[in-house]
Formats: sequence, structure tokens, C-alpha cells
Amino acid sequence: MSDISGGAARAAYRLHSGLRRVGERSQMFVQNKYSSDRNVKECSLNRSLFTRISDSIQYRWRNFYFERMYSSYRPSGVELFSRSKTVEGGRVIDAIPDADVYNLHWTSGFIDPLPFFGQMCRPVVWTLHDMNPFTGGCHYNMGCRRFEDSCGKCPQLGSFKENDLSRYIWDYKNSAYQKAIQKNQLSVVATSEWMMDEAKRSALLSDAQIQLIPYGLDHEVFQPRDTSGMRTALGVPEENLIVLFVAESIRNQRKGFDLLAKALSGISEENVTLISVGGQENNIQFEKSHYHLGTIESNELLSVFYSLADIFVIPSRQEAFGQTALESMASGTPVVGFNTGGIPDMVRPGETGWLAETGNARALRQAIERALSHEIERERRGRRCREVVEKEYTLATQAKAYRRLYEKTISKNAA
Repeated sequence: MSDISGGAARAAYRLHSGLRRVGERSQMFVQNKYSSDRNVKECSLNRSLFTRISDSIQYRWRNFYFERMYSSYRPSGVELFSRSKTVEGGRVIDAIPDADVYNLHWTSGFIDPLPFFGQMCRPVVWTLHDMNPFTGGCHYNMGCRRFEDSCGKCPQLGSFKENDLSRYIWDYKNSAYQKAIQKNQLSVVATSEWMMDEAKRSALLSDAQIQLIPYGLDHEVFQPRDTSGMRTALGVPEENLIVLFVAESIRNQRKGFDLLAKALSGISEENVTLISVGGQENNIQFEKSHYHLGTIESNELLSVFYSLADIFVIPSRQEAFGQTALESMASGTPVVGFNTGGIPDMVRPGETGWLAETGNARALRQAIERALSHEIERERRGRRCREVVEKEYTLATQAKAYRRLYEKTISKNAA
């Protein structure tokens, strides 16, 4: 969908940058371009006035149908629900530049899988940034296991019907994927052990070739930095311990800011300051001092705040990977998080951080208290965080793994 707007987009752009650094001719094709990178091409469709009007009518009708059928039944706190069929359909496919291999990323609302796989004759790699490619519309299942069969009765739609929108979307995706999987044209990349296990259990992708390649990041941008004067600039007392929270939107219930607030409200340490980074300040109030910095576009400045913190907390209820945890580790700051999704891949108890029972605010508080009460241990784990990133999560490590996969996929497709 985008090159640098959103977590999945930033992850895709980092891979693109890493590939170019190791000598590959990587280009990105996106619906919305926000960077100045000349190797990112924005999709431009030459549509007639009649086509634009027709597309607009279809788009409004689909939205009306969705709102009419499900909006009043959807539970509170659920996230985006994406339909796979797009208005532009095959016209976007016709606009895609020629390449040896195509790597799909977060494509909801942009790439329609049925015309894409129907027309595509080159090998395809699909990187899973969330669960949507193998569900009937949700991006995170939040405990529902119906994607292991064929969806329907979708709890995120508030539906009790087998043949609801989620079943229709599942059938549509199934029609799109099967021929590509049978021809060994589609390879799937999971970014965490959890995501790989879930994809293998899904009915849609269980027969596809799935392998694990974690995210990478520029460890020269995200690195331990000098934070002199930052406490004074923010007004944080020198004796206070700093807890950092970062999310694109702190109002996203899945990101768990409410659980962090609850955990900190009962913490025994008095001199604790919470710094939060992200859009849309949350209206949750608690007794500890709190500074909300809003959105930070500069990765270098963000690395300064990671370095400033004594610990970074990622209280997500569910997380495909957790790039913020990786950014913190690269900056030399240990992480406290829930034992869920891709977080345990990076946050290793006794090594790079502390884990708590998922969704349990009390357990999270206890983990935070353990982390804040042992300065020497925090420093040791912080150093280990940096070592792990340099060994396992650099852009070069990620790009070389993808290059091997591309070569293997191209060779199989040519056979």
C-alpha cells in the first residue's frame, strides 16, 4: 500500500533498502508514495471519466453494504477488517512493472489476489506482516481459530452465519491462491515463529512453502546514543527511572497501552516516568508522571529516546513481530513484554528482557518492577540486546536470506 507510512510499509522499505545495499535491483510499487526514493514507483492508473465514476459508485456501494450489514454488530475494540476484492481489479496488475520475482507485502485494498495470481506468470514471495492473507478479513484473529477451516461466523463481524462476508472472502482468496500453490509459484515468508505456525495451521496457506525470515533494521541508525540534556529538555528528574512505550497509535487496543497504564498505576517504585510515542494521545489517566511526545518521524531521534529509557515496554495483546522491540534492542535498551506472537523471538528472559503472561497487567507490573530494581542486570541485558541485533537482525542478514529465497523460487519456477 505504501513505502514508509505504517509499520508494515516501513518493514518492507527496510528490506528494499537492504536488498539494494547487497547489490540487488530492488524497486517498490506502491499505491501511496511518501518517500523521495526514486526506486519507489507510485501506481498511476489512466482511467477515463466513465471508469472513475463507475469505480466510485462500486466503492461507495461496497462500503454501504458493509456498514449496513455489519457495523452495528461489530464488537468494540476490533481492528481493520479488509475485503480482498478491489475496485480497480486487474488494472493495477497491468500497471505493475516487469520483474524477475515479485514480493508482496501489506496489500489490502491495493492488490486484488484473484486477477494478480490469475495473470502472474513470474514467481511470487509473500511476506506476512499480519494474519490477513490467510483469514477471511481480519488482520489479527484475537483468539478465533476459524481460519483453520474456512472462516464464517466471524466474531469480529459479530456474525452468527456460516455464509457471511468472512466466508465469501475466504472462498475468494482460496480461488486465487490454489493454482499458484500447485504450480510452486508462491512462497510465503513468516517474520516470526508464531506467524509461521499460524500460517501452517491455516487452511489457505497450509500447502504453500513457508519459511521464517525475521525483520531487519539499520543498526547504524538505531544504536545506543548520547542522551545528554534530554532529561532536562523533557523536565524528567535525574533520579527518575524512564519507561518507554512506542506505537503508531496508542489508542489501538491491541497495542495494550491500557494494560501498561494499569500495570504502572500499582507499581511500587515512586520515581517512575512514562514516555509514550505515537499518534492520538490516549485519554487514560494514571498517577505516575507521563510525557506524550506524539509522532516522531526521525529514526535517529527515535533512537535517542530508546537510548534514554531504562526499559522499553511492549504490552501488545497480539503482535506479528514487534519492530519497536527490535528498535529498542538495537539502541541498547532491554525490553519487557508479553509472551505473545513474535515478541518472544526477540525478548529472551535472562538475555534481552523480561516476559509476562499475555494480557495480565499484574504480571506485567511484576516484570517491570523486576527490571527497574536491578540496574546492573538492565545494563547487562541492554548490551546483550545490541549483540543479538548485530548478529541476527541487520539489513544485510535479512537481505541475503531473501536473496537466497528469490534465487530458489526463480529456479523452481523455471524448472
